[in-house]
Amino acid sequence: MTEIFNKHSEKEKRQHLRKHMPNAEIVLWQKICRRQIAGAKFRRQYGIDRFVVDFYCPSLRLVIEIDGPTHQSSEAQTYDQVRQEFIESLGIEFLRFTNSEVYQNLDAVLQIIHQKVLSLQGKK
Repeated sequence: MTEIFNKHSEKEKRQHLRKHMPNAEIVLWQKICRRQIAGAKFRRQYGIDRFVVDFYCPSLRLVIEIDGPTHQSSEAQTYDQVRQEFIESLGIEFLRFTNSEVYQNLDAVLQIIHQKVLSLQGKK
């Protein structure tokens, strides 16, 4: 069987990203780790094929991405779109937020995540 999740070849990349998380990701991680959102277990810097996503809940097949300034160029947006479409083709759902949303309206971000988690738990 082909390895799709957390490929060994990408381990160092995932470890580096975990050690060097942007502040917005740290802020969100503190609110979603340890099953704080409706009991859903999220993992950070999780590998899906050749990509590493910010947060992933395996049981619900849900990705959460936090986009900082590096995601604003047209090249980055094209890359993000291709990446997201590939991951969604695996039956994985996506939520995407900006750093600004996390910093300025964390409660709303958490509410959206909570609603999505409950929705996906209801489909199981």
